[in-house]
Amino acid sequence: MKLTILGCSGSIPGSATPASGYLVESGGVRILLDLGNGTLGTLQRFADPFAADALLLSHLHPDHCADFGALTVLRRYHPDPPYAPGERRLSVFGPEEAPDRLAALYAPSSAERAATDLSDVFDFRSVPESPVRIGPFEITAFPVEHICPSWGFRVAAEGRVLAYTGDTGPCGGLTGLAADVDVLLSEASWQDSPDRPDGLHLSGKQAAEVAERGSVGRLLLTHLQPWADSAAILAEARASTSAPVELVSAGETYEV
Repeated sequence: MKLTILGCSGSIPGSATPASGYLVESGGVRILLDLGNGTLGTLQRFADPFAADALLLSHLHPDHCADFGALTVLRRYHPDPPYAPGERRLSVFGPEEAPDRLAALYAPSSAERAATDLSDVFDFRSVPESPVRIGPFEITAFPVEHICPSWGFRVAAEGRVLAYTGDTGPCGGLTGLAADVDVLLSEASWQDSPDRPDGLHLSGKQAAEVAERGSVGRLLLTHLQPWADSAAILAEARASTSAPVELVSAGETYEV
């Protein structure tokens, strides 16, 4: 199973990296975990966007879904698509309000929003309550704590397991999400401090504590905000777990 970082900046794109988005591949099947600002550009360096088999949205903040509008334009208006219109609609798993919210993102005006139906190119589905199979992948969603409905995803294939936290504060859902995974791709938006708001994001230390409790094989830190001290976040994470810890960067690829 291969993980490619399409973008890893938290809250907004950074000067050198898009926001959150990740490509996971196994056995010729490609799934996308989030598609934030700028990630569609990076994706085109590694795979044909038409070749994606599914998109899973952890939540609907722009830094995790903004490039869905650009993907809609590509799938609707590319002059030479690899298949006929209406064929191979992309499966999109997200919150229940995703079809309406994403139509509003794409619609050219509020007057046209109600008439915007994206079902010609997308097959919308709610985040599954039980594990779902996509090719060789078995994907399990775990509700996590954020300021809107949010999920982390546990992705298993080839006898390996990747867990992705999405955006979350410390919560019980992270226990099952991270248990005994080979790689934990965890947000670490800021340095640890008692002044941080509850239920919003993880610090580097908190992400490492999740990894330590879960006995994960490797911790990859993502979603660092552009104004954050990434070296300090990495240092506090490494001090709080025995697992190897790295900061990811856009365009990097990892074997899970």
